[in-house]
Amino acid sequence: MRSSFRLFRISGIDIGIHYSWLFIFILITWSLAQGFFPQSYPGWSVTTYWITGAVAAILLFASVLVHELAHSLVARARGLPVRSITLFILGGVSNLEEEPREPAVEFSMAIVGPIASLVLAGIFWALMKASAQPFSPVGATLYYLALINLILAIFNLLPGFPLDGGRVLRSIIWATTKNLAKATSIASMVGRFFGWALIAYGVFSLLSGNMLGGLWIALIGWFLTSAAESSRQEVTLRDHLSGTQVKDVMDANPMSISPDTTVQEVVENIFHQGRGRAVPVSEGGRLVGIVTITDVKGLPQEAWARTPVEKIMTRSPLYSVAPEDDLNSAMRLIAQHDVNQALILRQGQLVGLISRADIIRHLQLSQELGLRRRQQAS
Repeated sequence: MRSSFRLFRISGIDIGIHYSWLFIFILITWSLAQGFFPQSYPGWSVTTYWITGAVAAILLFASVLVHELAHSLVARARGLPVRSITLFILGGVSNLEEEPREPAVEFSMAIVGPIASLVLAGIFWALMKASAQPFSPVGATLYYLALINLILAIFNLLPGFPLDGGRVLRSIIWATTKNLAKATSIASMVGRFFGWALIAYGVFSLLSGNMLGGLWIALIGWFLTSAAESSRQEVTLRDHLSGTQVKDVMDANPMSISPDTTVQEVVENIFHQGRGRAVPVSEGGRLVGIVTITDVKGLPQEAWARTPVEKIMTRSPLYSVAPEDDLNSAMRLIAQHDVNQALILRQGQLVGLISRADIIRHLQLSQELGLRRRQQAS
C-alpha cells in the first residue's frame, strides 16, 4: 500500500503503517478517553483517561496485527509469498504477491484471522478476570481489548466479501461450482448488500444524534461496498487476462540499442517519436540492461548529448516473463514492482517487450469487440 512507512519485520514480513493510521489512532484514543472509559469507570483523573485510552488504542492495533499475521503465516505456509502487512484507517491488510489458487487454501487463510481474534478475546478476558483490580486502568484496558477483539471476530465473520467471512463464503462456493469468477461475483454481491445495510444504519444513527458512531459505521459500509466491487472487477480482469498468452499481445520486434548510444539519441529517436517509454540495451546479442524515461529524468538535460546510456541504464533487476506466460502473470509483475513494462525472454534471449499500455489496449479492444476469454489447451 502506498503512502505508508515501514516499522519493523516479523518472520521476514515487513510491518508498516499507512498515514491514515495516525488519524484513526487519535480518533480512537479520543473516543476512549472522552467516552468509553469515563462512562464505564468514573472517578479517574483526566490524565489517566488519556493515557489509558492511548495504551488501549495501541494494543488494539497490536491485536489487528496479530489477526493479519495469522492470515500471512498461513498463506506463507501454503506457498503464497507475503510481502508486507500494512495497518491503516480501517484495520490492516496482508499484501500477498498472488491470490490463492485453490478454495481450501483460501478457506484456511480466511478463517484463521477471526480465530486469532477470538483467541485474543479469550486471553484478555482471562487476564481481566485474574486481575486483582478489575476496575483499575489495567483491568479496564483488558476488558476493552477482550470486547473489541470479540467484536472484530464477529464482524469479520460476516459473509460479505472481502471480509474474512466473505472469503470463507467464496471458498465454499468456489469449491462447489469450480468457478472462481462466479464465486467472487456472488460473494461480492453479498458484500455490497452488507455494505449498503451498514451505510443505511450509519445514516440512521447520524439522524438520531449519534454523529461519531453513525459516521464511522457509514464509512465502514462505504469501504465494504467499494472493496467488494473492486474485488469482483479484479477477479474478472484476472480471469480474462489468464486466457491470453503474452506472445499474443507483446511487441515481438522491440527496438534495441547499444550501451554507447547517447541519452540524447534515445530521447529524440525513441521517446519523442512515441516509440515507447523504455528500450532494451544489448551488447554482442546479449541483453545487458534497459533504459526508461525514469532513468533519463535523473540526468540533467545538458548532459544528455555526452552521456552514453550505459551510465544511467537499469542493469538489475530486469523484470521478465516468458512468451507462453499468461497476461495475468505479466500484469501482476508490472503492478508488483511498479514498472511500466516487462521484458519477454526465451532461454535468456530477448524476444519481445510488453507494457501496461499494451495490456490496456488489449483489454479495450476485447471489450469493444465483445471477445470472450480464450481457453488455453492443457
